[in-house]
Amino acid sequence: MTSPAERDALDADLLAQVTEIVSAYVSSNPISPADLPALIADTHRALQSLSANGVAAVVEELTPAVSIRKSVTPDYIVCLEDGKKFKSLKRHLSVLGMTPDEYRARWGLPKDYPMVAPNYAATRSALAKSNGLGRKPDVSAKPVRKSKARA
Repeated sequence: MTSPAERDALDADLLAQVTEIVSAYVSSNPISPADLPALIADTHRALQSLSANGVAAVVEELTPAVSIRKSVTPDYIVCLEDGKKFKSLKRHLSVLGMTPDEYRARWGLPKDYPMVAPNYAATRSALAKSNGLGRKPDVSAKPVRKSKARA
């Protein structure tokens, strides 16, 4: 059962849909003012019967552009949405309006599914290590303070 507040929200949503449909129809088709109330009532009745019958939204069947197993190669990752190859998938997902977590959930991927190609990640890791990232500074060497010369 729905509460009165939920029913009011559903009615408001239904009225908004009726308004949108009727205004779109009237803007594209000539209709006499006398026929307008009947059009509104018919549209409202049709939408109400759809919601009363419990018509579910059409669920689109997702088919990946490539198989999930073949989507990760050493040099690139293939996007399951459009089949394009990337070293890093995160920026492309933002173009598609998704986060990595939404992408993983949409395709039923595990939490540890990579967003970066393995060889690219290894290259970037080696570069970071060669630059000294990830190491704590040497505390034995104290910084040399420069004394200010008095004028």
